[in-house]
Amino acid sequence: MAGNSFGDIFKITSFGESHGKSIGVVIDGCPAGLAIDLNHIQFELDQRKPATYTGASSRKEDQNFEILSGVFEGKTIGTPICMVVYNKDQKSDDYNHLETVFRPSHADYTYFAKYGIRDHRGGGRQSARETVARVLAGAIAKQILKTYGISINALVTQIGEVCFDAPILEEHLLFSTQNELKTADEITKVNMQASIENALKTGDSLGGVITCICMGVPAGIGEPVFDKLHAVLGQAMLSINAVKGFEIGSGFAGASMKGSAHNDLFEFKDGKIATQTNFSGGIQGGISNGAPIEMKIAFKPVSSIAQPQQTINNINEHVSLSIKGRHDACVLPRAVVIVEAMAALTILDFILKNNSSRLQPFDTKN
Repeated sequence: MAGNSFGDIFKITSFGESHGKSIGVVIDGCPAGLAIDLNHIQFELDQRKPATYTGASSRKEDQNFEILSGVFEGKTIGTPICMVVYNKDQKSDDYNHLETVFRPSHADYTYFAKYGIRDHRGGGRQSARETVARVLAGAIAKQILKTYGISINALVTQIGEVCFDAPILEEHLLFSTQNELKTADEITKVNMQASIENALKTGDSLGGVITCICMGVPAGIGEPVFDKLHAVLGQAMLSINAVKGFEIGSGFAGASMKGSAHNDLFEFKDGKIATQTNFSGGIQGGISNGAPIEMKIAFKPVSSIAQPQQTINNINEHVSLSIKGRHDACVLPRAVVIVEAMAALTILDFILKNNSSRLQPFDTKN
């Protein structure tokens, strides 16, 4: 199976299946000498495990991780870092009724069409359990980015039809870290929870939008042609399970604007070049301009629902299917840390690549 690695300099390879022995990641290219904050890694992992809000999966995922290589006496040593989380609380029997059935809007059929075989236990490799690997690697990437003064924060701005569409302020980011739905304010949280509960009553599910803001990214990060910064960020986000849409800056709304309104005018402010607006989302010509990088990531509704659905089995019979097991009615709150991880991995990789762009070391403080 190809396509399990991401990045060029700071490169990760994820491995494992939902109901296999473990999920893990190998990081190649991590600079030596980084003091690893184990508590921070554990904190990040805890953000993606099922929470106690109504509509979250009841699977009690073990999120305790183990570092197998690449760290000595608390610091990275420049060799590949292997981290692993051992799977527990698996109930593979919950999936026996899916062994020969293709679930609607899952990857069951496409995996079978490609490989001629699939692991039906919890979705195998296609399961969102795989994102544990991304969060592990992202936690280390965030620690490195912190030394550059770069922070990455995401929050839930839409669930179903409930939307927070005001400008995101520091107080909203702070509030999102203090509530289980990871959203911007109390009113939005209450309305989102009500929407999730209504979906549960009918055996349905909801999608939504996560907004991610990367602060402190200096001007000059990115490659100008095929590896534009926003193009690789788009790839990173669209590789996350259930993601169906990606916007940077004004996104699709920019298509209805005039250039005179959309152009981000430059000014010299506080000793550096800046823009008066940020319709570009912090990236111009595929390269960061020093403004906050702002993006939106759209998630489809969870495909595993309790309602009876018509589908096909592997001998082309029409069958009725009601999906059993422990599933989220809305995955958005658990996906916030995954979005942050993929943003961190992308930006760090570009920063490390930028050291090859000049004879002199790249200045990340410009």
